[in-house]
Amino acid sequence: MAIHCLRAVPHLSNLKITVSHSLFFSSNSKPKRVFSPIRASMSYEKELAAAKKAASVAARLCQKVQQALLQSDVHSKSDKSPVTVADYGSQALVSFVLERELPSESFSLVAEEDSGDLRIDSGRETLERITTLVNDTLANSDSYNDANLTTKDVLRAIDNGKSEGGSCGRHWVLDPIDGTKGFLRGGQYAIALALLDEGKVVLGVLACPNLPLASISGENQHTSHDKIGCLFFAKLGAGTFMQPLDGSSPLKVHVSATENPEDASLFESYEAAHSLHGLSSTIAKKLGVKAPPVRIDSQAKYGALSRGDGAIYLRFPHKGYREKIWDHAAGCIVVTEAGGVVTDAVGNPLDFSKGRYLDLEGGIIVTNQKLMPSLLKAVKESLEEERASSL
Repeated sequence: MAIHCLRAVPHLSNLKITVSHSLFFSSNSKPKRVFSPIRASMSYEKELAAAKKAASVAARLCQKVQQALLQSDVHSKSDKSPVTVADYGSQALVSFVLERELPSESFSLVAEEDSGDLRIDSGRETLERITTLVNDTLANSDSYNDANLTTKDVLRAIDNGKSEGGSCGRHWVLDPIDGTKGFLRGGQYAIALALLDEGKVVLGVLACPNLPLASISGENQHTSHDKIGCLFFAKLGAGTFMQPLDGSSPLKVHVSATENPEDASLFESYEAAHSLHGLSSTIAKKLGVKAPPVRIDSQAKYGALSRGDGAIYLRFPHKGYREKIWDHAAGCIVVTEAGGVVTDAVGNPLDFSKGRYLDLEGGIIVTNQKLMPSLLKAVKESLEEERASSL
């Protein structure tokens, strides 16, 4: 039986006709621009405005918690990764703000956290603390200081994130704190929010409270005096912009135009547990990259790459790990709208329409359009050598 996605059609004055196109690569071909059928879509202006507000408010809560991190704020999830009061509070705030700003729309949120641990007796004190933090953050905001959430309101807001996503309708995708380990050690983290429409990422926002506004490339190492706190945002067909988290004027950004791999710098995950550093090193050598890798946590890497701080990002998870859509959705559109390319290890575009997980071939590679063919070749050769050595 065929299943069709149905949605009410808005008034024609709100429609924007766009031609959706993207670049596809394979390891043995040159880049080809493939055009999908012309489709009518909303301009997503109000959705982007709501997403920027939601991520910015959540960032303020996260900054407050990180500055006064207490041992009791850290819990352990079943997968052994740490989760903090800020994780839950950030998700509750984003959920609240999106519903408040977009009251007429059906609301679906695919997010990392759920409230299970907060509903048992041992989680009661933590829930109270989250609720206090959420309300303090709202009280200090310009737009939501009239709100006062109860613990039940907070639990409901967190559990809005239980949607499974998919290819029908609209779904917000959220990682309330991407890079939890970086957050705990005072490093990089991001509030990563994206919107899927019929399975396609149509907008994304990355709030990166600890990322310097100045470049973090090897030649421009930042100092403690540099201003920090970046908000990256992108909308389908409109480019990528960066502005300070304090709300100053945005600046349009673009990925590095580097064509020579020897001049390229490479980003990878800070934690060796998150990505195979040895494989990335092999690929970099084959490609001719001379600079040492820049290792930072979270989707802040996507933001930095979108403004040209580096030219390549490699992520090769350990065997058995499945990538979640909230780990890449916002970062993906931030880079692609800045002129970059995001694919799996064999050149396929990332597919966010299959639910909460990404089905990938090998890993994720990100670069500009000129470097992608040679990068794919180096990745293919390195993976083949790795398989041969394991026989």
